[in-house]
Amino acid sequence: MKTLVLGLGNPLLGDDAVGLRVARSLRGRLPPDVELDEDYCGGLRLMERLAGYDRAVIVDALVTGAHPPGLVLCLRPGEVETQHSGSTHDVSLSEALRLAATLGLRMPRLDLVVIEAGQVLEFDEHLTPAVDAAVPRAARMVLDLVAAPPTRAGAAA
Repeated sequence: MKTLVLGLGNPLLGDDAVGLRVARSLRGRLPPDVELDEDYCGGLRLMERLAGYDRAVIVDALVTGAHPPGLVLCLRPGEVETQHSGSTHDVSLSEALRLAATLGLRMPRLDLVVIEAGQVLEFDEHLTPAVDAAVPRAARMVLDLVAAPPTRAGAAA
């Protein structure tokens, strides 16, 4: 089974870099058949990046304001709208997955490990303390997802 773990984020926007930090913390800890990567893309570029995999776990920041910063959740596509681009020419993850289905592209079974972020609008190369403390919890969730059978449903932590 071809599996990808992908950390997303912008390393210059504070808590938005948490997906990248989780990915870095997983180096050398994943099974050898699991590909680990980091990126900043979303929408259509993310759809292209996921094509051809059987499973994928995306790790990213989430800003809802409904949860305290540092909360780690495992979600499925459609449970949250994500768009990693300010461009009006790009689309959300859900829209990209619908387009992939329309085009007949093989998309992976996808889990989203998201960490509620506090600060993502100011230039900063550091995570806030609550989000930084969530990195090990998010990494553990990714490891559990990769080890679980592909039909496993998401859970909160």
